[in-house]
Amino acid sequence: MTNINYIGTRDKNISVTASQAILKGICDDGGLFIPNEIPLIDKTLEELSKLSYKDLAYEILKLYLTDFTEEELKNCINKAYDQKFDTPDIAPVVKKGDVSILELFHGKTIAFKDMALSILPYFMTTAANKNGMDKKIVILTATSGDTGKAALEGFANVEGINIIVFFPETGVSPVQKLQMVTQKGDNTCAVGINGNFDDAQTAVKTIFTDESMKKELNEKGFVFSSANSINIGRLVPQIVYYFNAYFRMAENGDIKIGEKINVSVPTGNFGNILAGYFAYKMGLPVKTFICASNKNNVLTDFFNTGVYNKNREFYVTKSPSMDILVSSNIERLICMLSSQEKTKEVMDDLKNKGEYNIDLTKDIIKGYFASEEETSAAISDMYNKNKYVIDTHTAVAYAAYQKYKKDTSDNTPCVVVSTASPYKFAKDVLISLGKNCDNIEISELMKELEKVSNVAIPAPVDGIEKREIIHKTVINKYDIKDFIKEKLLK
Repeated sequence: MTNINYIGTRDKNISVTASQAILKGICDDGGLFIPNEIPLIDKTLEELSKLSYKDLAYEILKLYLTDFTEEELKNCINKAYDQKFDTPDIAPVVKKGDVSILELFHGKTIAFKDMALSILPYFMTTAANKNGMDKKIVILTATSGDTGKAALEGFANVEGINIIVFFPETGVSPVQKLQMVTQKGDNTCAVGINGNFDDAQTAVKTIFTDESMKKELNEKGFVFSSANSINIGRLVPQIVYYFNAYFRMAENGDIKIGEKINVSVPTGNFGNILAGYFAYKMGLPVKTFICASNKNNVLTDFFNTGVYNKNREFYVTKSPSMDILVSSNIERLICMLSSQEKTKEVMDDLKNKGEYNIDLTKDIIKGYFASEEETSAAISDMYNKNKYVIDTHTAVAYAAYQKYKKDTSDNTPCVVVSTASPYKFAKDVLISLGKNCDNIEISELMKELEKVSNVAIPAPVDGIEKREIIHKTVINKYDIKDFIKEKLLK
């Protein structure tokens, strides 16, 4: 088996092991870690198709985390993918109309981030032991909605780790916010900011490259890492469910092993779809990836024109986890398709000018977006045709696929990646289904959705409005650095 190291997207001379990349989270120069090569699967698709999710995870992850022993890796997998998921399949696939739906919301926070953030804490503690880490790890994470809760849940009460999550105070759904601010755990901290996700993410990434701050906190016994998809340990586990979706589609009789599929992914920070792209490079038969954006359609424009321009109006939408204008993981794709030198050039352009130009239009990723009206119409259409309720983000991916299909007449079997339970966005989902939701409490909205969907209110959010608010801090977006120092050095 090939030994995989992780190199920088802006400097190929940066090279670390998998465990070191997981601990660091981000390169010292602000770049991200990518594997020095994408490993090919070492078993046939037919052989892999017969495996359980846990066993499939081992076969994929062993190819990337080559400095983890078999025992260490299987221990992480077994602890992560256990009874915390409410279905034996962990990531089931259901056929609804002309698409297969990959349901990634059966974990403790009812969003797809559970798939990776259930295992990242075990990766992190294993990596710390392997590298003789004697300092307390501080996880700094910016979230557009779902990463925050999943990270807080995953790292709660993990010894040797503190976690601080920053989220846009008015830019997440009411349920997403309640999930974060009611999180228990002595080592957890959730902070609202008066700004958007891009503001939080920019501040956090700047702190990772602030040598004076890192030195000051290092002397006090702290080191920084991340739980965002900028951390390769967050990204790699997501590869597994793309292979799993393919095999479940074959099991359902929708494809034969070896046939190509299309994949539509609701996309904000570009991590989820990039994991799918990694799977494709490993040997998963994919014809087209549909990169589905909401009204903040910076990625749609990029894949259609080659110009990435963040100098545009920022919209708060009904799919808030995708309200992003600076998609961090696109940097990894650019490096994989060009070079470190070109990547540094375009990232400097993004920082200094707010835009860059590099043509990726010939790749298999196609950009489409859904307006607010089209998102609502997709929820209604799916329900009217199939009596199946999808959330606002899944609706973006479904609407984008329908546009792609109309444009291309491509009838290749398609899987839509469903990233969250509709219960996280109950009000907007019910409005899309024609329900009057004025002045209705969260609990009543959920009861109404339960009637409509015929799916029980998930335990993680049942009664959430009655839970104690633990995290009440709201700060200015410019005060993030000072808040972190005060929090850790008090």
